Amino acid sequence: MDKIKKNTLVSMLIKLEDEEGNIIDDSEELMYLHGGYNQIFKKIEDELEGKKAGDTFHVVLTPAEAYGEYDEALHVKELLEDLPEDITVGTELDGEEEGIVYVVERIDEKHAILNANHELAGVALVASGNNPRFVGRIRHKSRRIKPVAQVFQRAHCVRKWPFLRKGLKPRHGAVAVVA
Repeated sequence: MDKIKKNTLVSMLIKLEDEEGNIIDDSEELMYLHGGYNQIFKKIEDELEGKKAGDTFHVVLTPAEAYGEYDEALHVKELLEDLPEDITVGTELDGEEEGIVYVVERIDEKHAILNANHELAGVALVASGNNPRFVGRIRHKSRRIKPVAQVFQRAHCVRKWPFLRKGLKPRHGAVAVVA
């Protein structure tokens, strides 16, 4: 029976909760490329290393291991006159630093409150699941290669999970073969 190891395309059932047991996300299935490609939290990936079909897992993530601590410096009040005219609550604005995106949380007569913290920053998470299964292996010199993104798009079970919303995507040029 195959075990999960580097360059394995993995499909699994997973549930993400906060420490009080409130369900944050409970999907039917998640698929990712195992092996340090930053497609899933490192601590979860470490826990899944060596697992086989039917195994279960339970991982507690500190805020630092998940979306980071809440950073007050990323929660700011800006004058409306300094922002685009057409902003509304929920509008995303690029920050001055690359990769920082602010979300407009509130607007009053003269100001807008912007927040670049992830919605789960500062929250400890519990990830649990079962049935991780081997779907395929990455192979380099094969006639049946496909870009990883194509494999993921073809798999109807892939969803936007909170821990994948960080913009982490397969590296360009990576190839996958579904066995």
